[in-house]
Amino acid sequence: MELGGLPMLGRMIAMLQNVASNVKVVGAPEKYAQFEREMVSDGWPGEGPLGGIITALENAGKSSAHTEWNVIVSCDMPFLMREWMEFLVARATASKAHVVVPHSAQGPEPLCACWRTDSAETLRGAFERGVRKVTEGIALLRSEVLDESAWKRFDSAGRLFWNMNTAADFEEARRVWETERA
Repeated sequence: MELGGLPMLGRMIAMLQNVASNVKVVGAPEKYAQFEREMVSDGWPGEGPLGGIITALENAGKSSAHTEWNVIVSCDMPFLMREWMEFLVARATASKAHVVVPHSAQGPEPLCACWRTDSAETLRGAFERGVRKVTEGIALLRSEVLDESAWKRFDSAGRLFWNMNTAADFEEARRVWETERA
């Protein structure tokens, strides 16, 4: 999907390059090769986002860079902004939690959160026992919740964590995007 002339994944990569030292994509390498990023094949394709999170954390754990924290975001959030992501990363870096996760009116936003690499083992164990809900995985970890008081200053319109799950969502995002930039 393109928004403002750029594919959503490309837009997300560009934003995250200003926030994180190494941006990787979890997904099918053949599907996303044009983005010229290191691709990490999802260890459990089709099993939901928890498998993708575990894949990313395990990959970071095997890296020679010894990454402590991982910014994990979904590529279907058109209104995420660099300033919020910088705040999130700074907050996580100072945290003793295993996951720093914002909560919106819709509940936890685990696909716009920071996860400690060393939480992979706990999450994998839960996954192997049949846990598929990300929120159930978070419940097994020490978490820090960022409520509206932490993120609202970055999002007065209430769209920061809004994602596109349907064609209608995409059309609404495109309409808002074009209206705000006109």
